Amino acid sequence: MESPDIRGGDGSDFATLETAEKIILRWDSTTSEEAKENLIFQSDREEVDRYLQAVDEVQRLVSISDSRHEVKARSTIQIAMARLEDELRNILLSQTSTFEPDSLLLDSSASSFATRADLEDTEAVAADEGEGEEQEEMNLVLPDGSDSNSGSDPGSSRLSSRRSSCKSTSSIREIDLVSSEAVSDLRSIVHRMIGAGYSRECLQVYGNVRKSAMETIFKQLGIVKLGIGDVQRLDWEVVEVKIRRWIRAAKACVRVVFASEKRLCEQIFDGGEVEETCFMEIVKSSALQLFTFPEAISISRRSPEKLFKILDLHDALADLLPDMEEIFNSESSETILVQATEIQSRLAEAARGTLVEFENAIFREPSVVPVPGGTIHPLTRYVMNYLNLIADYKQTLVELVMSKPCAGLKCTNDPVKPDMDLSQLEGCSPLALHCIWTMVMLQFNLEGKSLHYKDEALSHIFIMNNVHYIVQKVKSSTELREIIGDLYLRRLTGIFRHAATKYQRATWVRVLNSLRDEGLHVSGSFSSGVSKSALRERFKAFNTMFEEVHRVQSTWSVPDVQLREELRISLSEHLIPAYRSFLGRFRGHIESGRHPENYLKYSVENLETAVLDFFEGYTTAPHLRRSQ
Repeated sequence: MESPDIRGGDGSDFATLETAEKIILRWDSTTSEEAKENLIFQSDREEVDRYLQAVDEVQRLVSISDSRHEVKARSTIQIAMARLEDELRNILLSQTSTFEPDSLLLDSSASSFATRADLEDTEAVAADEGEGEEQEEMNLVLPDGSDSNSGSDPGSSRLSSRRSSCKSTSSIREIDLVSSEAVSDLRSIVHRMIGAGYSRECLQVYGNVRKSAMETIFKQLGIVKLGIGDVQRLDWEVVEVKIRRWIRAAKACVRVVFASEKRLCEQIFDGGEVEETCFMEIVKSSALQLFTFPEAISISRRSPEKLFKILDLHDALADLLPDMEEIFNSESSETILVQATEIQSRLAEAARGTLVEFENAIFREPSVVPVPGGTIHPLTRYVMNYLNLIADYKQTLVELVMSKPCAGLKCTNDPVKPDMDLSQLEGCSPLALHCIWTMVMLQFNLEGKSLHYKDEALSHIFIMNNVHYIVQKVKSSTELREIIGDLYLRRLTGIFRHAATKYQRATWVRVLNSLRDEGLHVSGSFSSGVSKSALRERFKAFNTMFEEVHRVQSTWSVPDVQLREELRISLSEHLIPAYRSFLGRFRGHIESGRHPENYLKYSVENLETAVLDFFEGYTTAPHLRRSQ
């Protein structure tokens, strides 16, 4: 399709208009079948230039208010604008790129700040390796009777790596959404449509195509339309997965998709109100859709297992806000930035509330069935795993937790709650006080549980095991130990050592009393010596009591190897010398009597070996070897 040269003729406005009109009408798809089947911007560049020049000339004549040819020029420009609208749409559609979602996700998260969610999504299995005992689940029942565990142990999401404290500085990664040649053509069209007063039509076409492209990218990234109610009806296990994916997708949306879309608008519209209006038309609904999900999480029912995912969302938004401030930096786009900031604030409040809810849930955890053998209670494991994860989020929580725990300040009217004088912990951060208060309530709960053991000695073993476990978990985490501080750690150490002492008194005082000398000696006017009948009763009592202690306490459990060994050594230091001395002083009196084997049943070596059976957690007590 060849067009006349618009520069021909005698140079008059009429001749110019006639020539330009011919060029424009040749591409009028309403009258020309050839124009319907071909595109101007797919023709040679000379034809493109001629058409655009024709449009410019007609527009120039339209702008001359006293032109005698204004009516005809306006009719011609209307035909040209309709054609340019089609050309604009076709160029945009032909340039709509499809992306591999993984490439967007990978690049968008390759900043200096890596959230836990980035790692969890690819390292979910490896993250749990080596946890062993940490995986035991505990159903932490909240006051409303709901199950805070929901199948998810907080320890199960623990990762060995630490999150960097650095915020992103240059994490925006703009990509070319259309080719540079297409950008030039689009600029040419947009410039002429806006200049001719067709900005509304221009923005409608441009916005519809790019908005559709944006929606396609969102679907590829897994951002689907879910209302707040839809999110809150999902099982928490499903929500956890969606949170990890949302964080990664949100980084791609903000740092790549939104940023690139804004740059494209800048390239085509050359700034100004039209550019901002167009950009907001394209991204507003997608941005609102993007932030519906964290908003739903921020106002959902609080329960302990949600804390760390809430913090992940909070941190992700905190990391993205500087980038959003750069992208949504106009008055028209301020609403999106305000919404993201408000959601982050609500997530912060949800995190604070969830932390308090966790403390209350520990206090009210109702299980009363004693754990066999006085071993570590699942609640203790759950709480300490939880506190270790809190320590991993120390940087965030130090900023969020600004108030001291109310219960510790005696702000509660609950007469049953434990009391603690926080004045002894002056200088501790509010987060430290919350962590300490959590352990105070755990200890208080454990004390209550210990009362359900019928054997007093076993109740002391239970307290010793659990408080020792708390101490070891604090010591094993540099972050948690820094938060807790050595003052409270020393207090806990004193508690489990005192429980060990109380166990020994409850168990061994009676046993060792059977080895005392009092009441064995007899004296008279003619003789003095040892009462063999009393001595036989002493040996018999000792044997009976030791056999019973061995039978029972070999089924008790002290899971920590070092603590178990220390406890055995301690009781051996009291038992073995006392028995050795008693046996050495009185063996002869028994051996000279009848049936000494009924009383001298155990050698010192027998007892030393038997002590090794204590606290092993045997299902059935092992055989107690007698002297040969």
